[in-house]
Amino acid sequence: MALDPLTAVLDISSKVIDRLWPDKAQADAAKLELFKIQQSGELAQLAADTELAKSQMAVNAEEAKSGSLFVSGARPFIMWVCGCGLAYATIVEPVARFAASVYFHYSGAFPVIDTTLTLQILLGLLGLGSMRSYDKKNGVASK
Repeated sequence: MALDPLTAVLDISSKVIDRLWPDKAQADAAKLELFKIQQSGELAQLAADTELAKSQMAVNAEEAKSGSLFVSGARPFIMWVCGCGLAYATIVEPVARFAASVYFHYSGAFPVIDTTLTLQILLGLLGLGSMRSYDKKNGVASK
């Protein structure tokens, strides 16, 4: 089998065509169509997309090895956004409202975050993290 992904796909496709169409004329027509696709460059684009996906997976694997919480910690963007929204809604806003009303006699409104969606996502992520911790405790492999 060839090491070139494009040639490998063509070899496999040719073998599949031979098995699917026992009639020699139909198999030859299907192989001709496959060859036309190859010549038009569509198959090369498919192979390039496959290589791009593999290289992206390699980058993701390297990022996951990082010790930084902002790179590999708990689904970074979603978790940090949800955590900041929850911290604002439960700590920052009530304390700031209290301090403003007591010390500065402020009676206006503070910005309010609708935490319905934020909490649903955050609790889902925390649940998945708990499940993974349970799996690790019981020795279940990650792959």
